[in-house]
Amino acid sequence: QVRLVESGGGLVPPGGSLRLSCVASTLRFTAYTMAWYRQAPGPGEQRELVASISFRGNTNYAKTVQGRFTISRDNAKNTVYLQMTSLEPEDTATYYCGRDPPFPNWGQGTQVTVSS
Repeated sequence: QVRLVESGGGLVPPGGSLRLSCVASTLRFTAYTMAWYRQAPGPGEQRELVASISFRGNTNYAKTVQGRFTISRDNAKNTVYLQMTSLEPEDTATYYCGRDPPFPNWGQGTQVTVSS
């Protein structure tokens, strides 16, 4: 089982920026396409894929974050990052890192709240 530890969330005003980090405890980190997901508050909200990055650095983004978020990874540190800029209230969610497709387990996530 891969252990995932996310950090970097917080409360920011609209237009602000945050950088999320995730350390994955696995010997096969470089074999995985890593990803960030988010789940907005409220009943019925589904966890959605925000961005993914292959071991070679190829990236994909959800249309809602394209041009505002940047995913990156440091294979030497087993770490994946999500740089978020121009944050909007609609970005408020718990953010989770994982694999694309997802691992069977998740970390605790990190809360991002965009509010004035």
